[in-house]
Amino acid sequence: MSTITKRAFMVAPLVFIGWIAVMAIVMRVSDAAPGAVVLFPSFDLMASLPDDAAILGMNPISVTLANRAGLANDLYGSGAWLVLPAGLAGCLPLSGDQRDRLLGRNAE
Repeated sequence: MSTITKRAFMVAPLVFIGWIAVMAIVMRVSDAAPGAVVLFPSFDLMASLPDDAAILGMNPISVTLANRAGLANDLYGSGAWLVLPAGLAGCLPLSGDQRDRLLGRNAE
């Protein structure tokens, strides 16, 4: 195995962990994302969700909630170990209306 390949295998996990850490920090300090994803939610977390938490989707691996001010702090307080942003415009295809707004066109 070449030196470059070895270095790539050593660096890739660090880049991935760094990317997850940055996303978690952004979710913790900002309410910019329209949703929040909690990975591997426990039964205790689901039982202690805030009353105004709106669940958008759920499966055995994650639960997605509609974001609001302070949601990440509430989720961590309820027992979530990792809260990540969901539904950012860069992650989803844009609708025609969203594309027009980004390009400065008036939808008429």
